[in-house]
Amino acid sequence: MFLTISTTGTPERPATDLGFLLHKHPDRAQAFSTSHGTAHVFYPEAGAERCTAALLLEVDTVALVRRGKGRGRGGAPDAALAQYVNDRPYAASSLLAVALSNVFSSAMKGQCAARPERAEQPLPLRIEVPALPARGGPELVRRLFEPLGWTADVQEVALDAEFPEWGASRYVGLVLEGERRLAEALRHLYVLLPVLDDAKHYWVSSDEVDKLLRAGDGWLPGHPEQKLITSRYLSRRWSLTRRAMERLELVRLAEADDSTVEEIDNAVDERTDTEESPVPLAVRRREAIVAALREAGAGRVLDLGCGQGQLVQELLKDRRFTEVVGVDVSMRALTVAARRLRLERMGERQSSRVRLFQGSLAYTDSRLKGYDAAVLSEVVEHLDPPRLPALEYAVFGSARPRTVLVTTPNVEYNVRWESLPAGHVRHGDHRFEWTREEFRAWAAAVAGRHGYGVRFVPVGPDDPEVGPPTQMAVFTLDAAPGPTAPGPDTPDPDPNTPHPDAPAAKEEKAA
Repeated sequence: MFLTISTTGTPERPATDLGFLLHKHPDRAQAFSTSHGTAHVFYPEAGAERCTAALLLEVDTVALVRRGKGRGRGGAPDAALAQYVNDRPYAASSLLAVALSNVFSSAMKGQCAARPERAEQPLPLRIEVPALPARGGPELVRRLFEPLGWTADVQEVALDAEFPEWGASRYVGLVLEGERRLAEALRHLYVLLPVLDDAKHYWVSSDEVDKLLRAGDGWLPGHPEQKLITSRYLSRRWSLTRRAMERLELVRLAEADDSTVEEIDNAVDERTDTEESPVPLAVRRREAIVAALREAGAGRVLDLGCGQGQLVQELLKDRRFTEVVGVDVSMRALTVAARRLRLERMGERQSSRVRLFQGSLAYTDSRLKGYDAAVLSEVVEHLDPPRLPALEYAVFGSARPRTVLVTTPNVEYNVRWESLPAGHVRHGDHRFEWTREEFRAWAAAVAGRHGYGVRFVPVGPDDPEVGPPTQMAVFTLDAAPGPTAPGPDTPDPDPNTPHPDAPAAKEEKAA
C-alpha cells in the first residue's frame, strides 16, 4: 500500500520544507508501528526544487485475521479464503487513512513550529496513489476530488492486461495536482480514501462522527457529494449518518449567516435553563457499584455477565482497579465489548489490566478464583429459578471473592414506570423480578450458607412506598470460614426457587 506527496520549490522557499511540515526528516527512513502493520516514511527525492515523501504501509494480514478484522469485504464470517486472499496489503483503504492520521497527525492539524508560515500557505502538491479501490468508478473519483480544487488524473486498471476483453477492474491509479495547504490535502485523503473503498477495517462507533467533522472542517459542509461521503464514511449506519448530517447543516447555516454554530444552535440557554436532565438508571447503577467496590478496597474485579462491557469500561477509568475481567456466555456480547473498549488499539499498559473471556455462571470455573470482588449486575433475573443454585455455588461456594455485589430490579417499583403495562416485567428476557422482601430473603440465605455477611443498598430514587428501582446486595466474606454449600435440610426462603446442595449442582454440570 503506497502513496507519495510531492512539491516543488525555489531557493528562497525550498521544496525540502515538506520535511518540516510532515515532521519527518528527508535524510532518514523511519518506521512506525500501527495496529495493523508497519508504516514506513522515506523520501525518494529531496532537493530545493523538488521533494517527494512516500508512505509505504506493510499490512500484517494474519494479525488482522487473528483480531477478527479480516472477514472479507462484506464481513461475512464464512468467507474463510477472503480472510487471507484480499487486496488489503496493496490497495489504499481505511488502513492507509488510519496510517496517515497516526504518522502525520501534527501535519494534519496544520501544526509546524519550525515553519509556521509555510503550514498556512498553499503548496503546489502532487499526490499519487497507484492502486485505489473506487466503488463508483473514475467518475466518482472526479466528483469527490475536483470540487476541492484538485485536478484528478484517473486511470482505470485492467483486470488483466493480457485479456483486455475482460474489461476494467474496480481499481484505479490516481494522480492529484493542485495548490492546497498540506493539512487540507491530508484531511481530504483521510476521509475520501475509505469513502472510495466503501469499507472500513474497524468497528464504526459514534466517535467516528466527530472524526469526520474534524477532518471535514472547512470543506465537507459545502461539498456537493456531502451525503454520499457521510454515509460511506460511517459505513452506511443510518443513525450516525443522520447525526452527522444534522451537525453539518448547522455548520452550513452558520456560514450562510456569518455567525457561529453556537449562535445558531441556541434553542436552549444553559444559563437560564434550570431543569436538570434525569440521570439514567444504568448510570446510577454503575456509580453505585463502583462506589461499593472502592469502599471494599477491591483491586481485582470480576464482572460476571458483563454484556457489552459498559461496567468494564467504567472500572478501567479508575487506576485503583488493577485488573478487570469481563465474563459472559455470549460471544456476540464479548465481541461488542471488545469493540467498545477498543482492545485492538489499547496501549500495552492499559490492555494488561483487562481481560474478556467466555464462561457460564452455571458451572464452577477455576479462572474465577482469587479475585477481590465479583459483580453480578442485572444477571440473576435472566436465569430460570432452578438454575440459581448452580450460579450461587459457582460464585459463592467455588470462586469465593471477598466481596460480591448483586443488583436486580425491584418489581415493586414497576408501578412507577408509566410506559410499563401492569403485570409486565421490565425486559422480555427476565425470568422473574423480586420484591424487596424476596430479594432480601434470597440474599440472606445465600450469605448464611456460604459464610458471608450481607447488607442492602438502594440504587436510584428511594420511593417511600415502593422502594428504589434497583436493589443491590453487598456480600462480604466473614473472617471465620462458613459452609460453602447448603445442607439437605436447609429451608428455602422462596418456594419457587429450590436450593439443592452443591453435589446436585455438580451432577447437573455432568449431565
